Amino acid sequence: MLLKDGESKEDLLKLTKEELLLRWFNYHLARSAYSGREVKNFGNDIKDSVAYSHLLKQICPSNHRPMVTLAPLNENDLNRRAEAMLTEAEKLKARDFVTANDVVSGNQKLNMAFVANLFNTYPALDVPEDVTIQDEDIIEETREEKTYRNWMNSMGVNPYVNYLYTDLQDCLVIFQLYDMIKPGSVDWNRVVKKFVPIKIKFQKLDNCNYAVDIGKKVMNFKLVGIQGSNLLDGDKTFTLALVWQLMRAYTLAMLDKIAGQGHPIVENGIIEWTNNKLKSADKKTFINNFQDPVISDSRVICDLIDAIKPGSVQYDLLKTENTNEAKMENARYAVSIARKIGARVFALPEDIVEVKQKLVMTIFATLMIQDYQPPQVSLEQ
Repeated sequence: MLLKDGESKEDLLKLTKEELLLRWFNYHLARSAYSGREVKNFGNDIKDSVAYSHLLKQICPSNHRPMVTLAPLNENDLNRRAEAMLTEAEKLKARDFVTANDVVSGNQKLNMAFVANLFNTYPALDVPEDVTIQDEDIIEETREEKTYRNWMNSMGVNPYVNYLYTDLQDCLVIFQLYDMIKPGSVDWNRVVKKFVPIKIKFQKLDNCNYAVDIGKKVMNFKLVGIQGSNLLDGDKTFTLALVWQLMRAYTLAMLDKIAGQGHPIVENGIIEWTNNKLKSADKKTFINNFQDPVISDSRVICDLIDAIKPGSVQYDLLKTENTNEAKMENARYAVSIARKIGARVFALPEDIVEVKQKLVMTIFATLMIQDYQPPQVSLEQ
């Protein structure tokens, strides 16, 4: 499928993540009605949304409803075309990571994350008849794991994270995230970047011990009972504990930077801002905490979005029934509208319906970030 003439499976495995995604992208373009040039990057080559539109239509399952169309190509304005293309992606529940502005400006990191999510969700690759997939080859990923992994990849870490518990074992990605959240927090002279085969286990353990040390002493994370060996072994509980605190620290650091209030913003500050914003827009909803059951129907989130950008929510689309199905529809709509106004929402609709405290907090925090940002300014910028 993705192999070129004369290539073996081993050759495919040698490709970088970006090369593999581009190979997959062009594989589907070649089987579509696309007549443009080969896509060679996630910057200039996708700015006009033409290749994206054909890719989405090509990978859409034939029995999927509603079907993905090429309607975006009828738009001449690039921003409107990009927004229309993302509306088509929304039909596949794959409108993640990018805004129309990110597409048109050619944001390489975020566009690569968008394509990687499409690849993971709708690979649309037929398995050759002579290939048998064993049960042990299939790795199940929880929603929480997917959210954290997608967040990391949207940050442009290298190497690309495919599976949390193996791809973080050398802590190189962890160090990059530390340095993004708190520049200068990592002494890179202490980090082993290239491993010697005979010493690889000990070198990775040194990295893991140093990563835990930074987390405790520099980042002030709560890492009780966590040792470097836990990260090296890919222990799920301890790895998730560290990764969650990284995502939380990044979100709060962005709030501090954009809000410019001169003091750290924590969860209570986000709740206070939320309720004040709702009240200022004459909304009747409010939250007591990030476990408040009122969050499950998404109405308070929609009210907050409408308070940030009046008129952005079509309230007649919100369901009023107290059923899981109705709540899920509302949650999907809330996430979609939040992303449309530019909020970097990584949590999933299910997290809202189930009121997952940690991930729900990130939704309100990213909306707060969006409210403080000047119009048309990307978070990456």
